[in-house]
Amino acid sequence: MARPDAKRELTKVDTPPSPAGYTYAELDGDARVEDAVLAEECALAISFNGISYAVMMVSPSDLEDFVAGFSLSNGVIQAIDEIYDVQVEGEGIALHAEVDIGNRAFWSLKEQRRNLAGTTGCGLCGVEALEQALPELRSLAPAPLPPAEHFVDLRQRIAAAQDLARRSGALHAALFVDATGEVRLCREDIGRHNALDKLIGALLREGLDPRAGFAVVTSRCSLELIHKAVRAGLSTLVSLSAPTTLTVEWARRHHLNLIHLPHHSAPRVYSPAPQPKTSSQ
Repeated sequence: MARPDAKRELTKVDTPPSPAGYTYAELDGDARVEDAVLAEECALAISFNGISYAVMMVSPSDLEDFVAGFSLSNGVIQAIDEIYDVQVEGEGIALHAEVDIGNRAFWSLKEQRRNLAGTTGCGLCGVEALEQALPELRSLAPAPLPPAEHFVDLRQRIAAAQDLARRSGALHAALFVDATGEVRLCREDIGRHNALDKLIGALLREGLDPRAGFAVVTSRCSLELIHKAVRAGLSTLVSLSAPTTLTVEWARRHHLNLIHLPHHSAPRVYSPAPQPKTSSQ
């Protein structure tokens, strides 16, 4: 229980290490292997006075600032002095923030506790257990990578397929490129995870094999999109933005091909992990 006379204290945690480097192979004739620095991602469970509230996927830096801003922007507190203490514990990809808030805020939280599952910003906002944010998934059967020629002018073809985005802007898209390299389906939504859900539903409803081609997301490739791709049985997920360290690790673990399509260079294959080339004797 929060103490009305307690001194507010935001406990400082150690600054995380610099983002890790990951190896990728370019998907072209040379298949050049390079290293890239990727952003880190972790699951942060947030509790107020011992009551679990949400799990958010975040970058593991400035977490006390995030907790304070999250508490205010979600209406848990009305002013910063209603937070008495923040303790961030755990390590690696699973962290827990225990937030000590004042009595007024705590009783208001219990009476007006919000279900965050319907927000568009994060597919994991309503999850209340780290086990759900980092679930056990059945690994896919390894599948061959798509041919490099299927990526020729793909960004332009994606833009041409986004009818809603051309008219209104601010929409994410998820697309399916079939085994011939043609854009077969495009689904759009204000939420990146919603767009992928729509695409998965379209594949199911039209009876298309999710492994006979690849999915493309125009948004940042965060962990919940990996969850959805693996559960849907997609063999390959392509992102227009660079993946995070956690998405690469999970894609490799579950045999999901993960490819980043940069603006001005060849597609970068992060999963499967590139094999070091052996020098010919």
